[in-house]
Amino acid sequence: MELLTELLTKINGVVWGVPMLVGILGLGLYLQLGLGLMPIRKLGTGFRLLFSKVEAGSGEISPFNALMTALSATIGTGNIAGVATAIFFGGPGALFWMWMTALVGMATKYAEAVCAVKYRETDKLGNHVGGPMYYIKNGLGAKWAWLGVAFAIFGGIAGFGIGNTVQANSVADALDSSFGISHVTTGIVLMVLVGAVLIGGIRWISEVAGKLVPLMTVSYFAAGLVVLALNLSAIPAAFGLIIEHAFSPIAAQGGFAGAAVWMAIRFGVARGVFSNEAGLGSAPIAHAAAKTDNPVRQGLIAMLGTFIDTIVVCSITGLAIIVTGSWTSGEAGASLTTLAFSTAIPGGEYIVAIALAIFAFTTILGWSFYGEKCVQFLFGVKAIVPFRIAWVLALPVGATQSLEFIWLMADTLNAMMAIPNLIALALLSPVVFRLTREYFAKQ
Repeated sequence: MELLTELLTKINGVVWGVPMLVGILGLGLYLQLGLGLMPIRKLGTGFRLLFSKVEAGSGEISPFNALMTALSATIGTGNIAGVATAIFFGGPGALFWMWMTALVGMATKYAEAVCAVKYRETDKLGNHVGGPMYYIKNGLGAKWAWLGVAFAIFGGIAGFGIGNTVQANSVADALDSSFGISHVTTGIVLMVLVGAVLIGGIRWISEVAGKLVPLMTVSYFAAGLVVLALNLSAIPAAFGLIIEHAFSPIAAQGGFAGAAVWMAIRFGVARGVFSNEAGLGSAPIAHAAAKTDNPVRQGLIAMLGTFIDTIVVCSITGLAIIVTGSWTSGEAGASLTTLAFSTAIPGGEYIVAIALAIFAFTTILGWSFYGEKCVQFLFGVKAIVPFRIAWVLALPVGATQSLEFIWLMADTLNAMMAIPNLIALALLSPVVFRLTREYFAKQ
């Protein structure tokens, strides 16, 4: 086991190293420029489409619920613990690089959704299925089929770690530390709740996500605004720190060890990608099920996920940590975010614990759909029920066990999902550009 852990650690260092981060950022920048900055210019159009009447077209769920399903998987521990980790290692400047990652990531997420709807299929149950494995298969042809299979294998296995057991463990830890609820109880309750939702497939998952995600996102955002309002005078200095130390090193102070500019870039980009998942290929699996007759329309809605996840939710966490001065405390991860909220708001630790628990719960639901579609691509619809049973049974295990090795394996496979997806998006970018030009020429 030690040998395997050592091997995985080395692989993880490579797949989450400089080449991967450069690849994700580079492709996002290429797509953003190739689209003439359209994802940024048409942000308002995306929000208008999100709340407009559901258009005619094939699909199982509304465009709004498709976005909420995708957000259910992205808004989670990365927004609470991931942002704090980035600031702990990279300093306030890391938040700037998270923003930059989101701005180019909007183009990546847009392209993913366009390809997902363009190349989706209808399975034997009459449901629409899509994602990287399908746009590789149908967009790139038979000679690239192995790349789609590789994505499905990586996604199917990674989901049990990053989208299941690790999330269950996060919920159990949060509820145990704040409310004294045992890990076993949390595991059993999660198993029952998730099992009840999975019975209904994507329609039930999207309905639950469509209600829980907006509610908790708005609630967490509101709590964060209260923290900022109580520290209003510190906000200008906080932005000054963020901008200054995005480009210059920051010295050690208090419990903060200091950080070079490279640390700010590295952790800002890595945590940004981990949080919004732009380029990893997960979100387009949800957007492929949207009721729409135009890939570009769904792409405009999909790109909002990166904006909401990083520019809105991650920013609230990061700014709360900086304006309260908690970033120099020496705390890290979720504990740092908890300290920031509890410093400003009595009972703030309970707000963070509840948000973490619900965000992790919705992440479990979102990733269950991603994993299911990866397994279905490999083995057909007959694999759906066995997958759902295995998914539910894994939750109590995750809630009660030490997960260092599982986290390492899942994190490594999660990065490896990005490789086939980035290759496919680069090769299919001319199609994305053409469909975009055609759509806006008719507007």
